[in-house]
Amino acid sequence: MAIFMGELFKATRTFIRDRIKGFKLDMPLVVEQLYAIGVKSIPVVLITALFTGMVLALQASLTLEVKLKGVTQFIGRTVALPFIRELGPVLTGLIVTGRIGSAIAAEIGTMAVTEQLDALKTLGTNPLRYLGVPRLLACLTMLPLLTVMADVVGLCGGYVVAKLEMGMPAARYFADIPEMLVLGDLWNGLAKTFFFGGIIALVACYQGFQTTGGAEGVGKSTTNAVVQASILILISDYFLTALFALFL
Repeated sequence: MAIFMGELFKATRTFIRDRIKGFKLDMPLVVEQLYAIGVKSIPVVLITALFTGMVLALQASLTLEVKLKGVTQFIGRTVALPFIRELGPVLTGLIVTGRIGSAIAAEIGTMAVTEQLDALKTLGTNPLRYLGVPRLLACLTMLPLLTVMADVVGLCGGYVVAKLEMGMPAARYFADIPEMLVLGDLWNGLAKTFFFGGIIALVACYQGFQTTGGAEGVGKSTTNAVVQASILILISDYFLTALFALFL
């Protein structure tokens, strides 16, 4: 996988260099993946973010208030801090992994077992540049954008519960958020998404290109892509959090 990662990033560097020089041949492939990975993932990401924010607010208003009197007055920061720093990026990464990682592995895996990748090589087309690079660029671009939308919707979900359960006005809820959050918290969450996007594209493409064994092999590659990418996202989240704590 390390060798594959080096080849993928090398192909991506060549793609970007050619794009700077004015070659636009491969750009429709990138736009197509931006739509498939980003736009089509919006509904499931936002639904997840909305109800996660609502659950955080509900826990603060019902459960925590019993043990920590007065905590509900800080419900804005109670939702915002964990959501923006951790839950937003991680949940978005896991949701996109389940939806897109499996699709990428299945699509490329099917092409591998039906010898379409060999056909691309015969036609003089680099399969890694044709299939891998657009998906990597799309993941790196769209995951931060999806995370920003998830953060906003999650905070709004928390406000809905704060309003319904406690009658908290919007001004009080949202005014409490800047009291706890700093700009570094936002950058902390967004910086992680670039790593998560790279993990999703790398693992899914690797599993797809390594597929053998017909339909059964495609199923195994799809499962491996989702499981491995999810685990790597959770593991890398810990180390990235520890690393960013030193600088942000």
